Amino acid sequence: MIVTFSADMLAQFAEIVARYPEKRQKSALLPILHIVQAEYGWLSVDAMDKVAAYLAIQPIEVYEVATFYTMYFLEPKGKYVLEICRTGPCCLVGAERIIKHVENRLGVKEGEVTEDGLFSWRGVECMAACGFGPVLQIGPDYTFYENLTEDGVDQLLEQLKEKAQQI
Repeated sequence: MIVTFSADMLAQFAEIVARYPEKRQKSALLPILHIVQAEYGWLSVDAMDKVAAYLAIQPIEVYEVATFYTMYFLEPKGKYVLEICRTGPCCLVGAERIIKHVENRLGVKEGEVTEDGLFSWRGVECMAACGFGPVLQIGPDYTFYENLTEDGVDQLLEQLKEKAQQI
């Protein structure tokens, strides 16, 4: 994958780097990675190398951060990424049932992408909504949904399919 940062992206990078003291541009790494991932859907090695070059740091410094934080994707994901809370409180109210339903409905295992490229899903740790479980968030904009049911998930998936067709 050939990565090219647009003028708009570079302007965003410059604005972020300007927030930090001189010679501390590495502090801008996390927000810049978010911008790159939003543009490309994931962080390829080429993209991370290009970020390293922009920030004048070693590529390994970018890889360390991207592999440590789970919010960065190191392989392609679906246009919409469903992240389902799988911690104790959500499991007590049906998260495991929702996870199984999503897996069956989409026909893909955790981390895989549907054939149409629209969806992928993964279980994540606590989303700090323990009283409203089961919960999920849907990226790329990370819209949050609470008190999920199988029917509610089906409605969300249909809405996202319709939205994708309109784009």
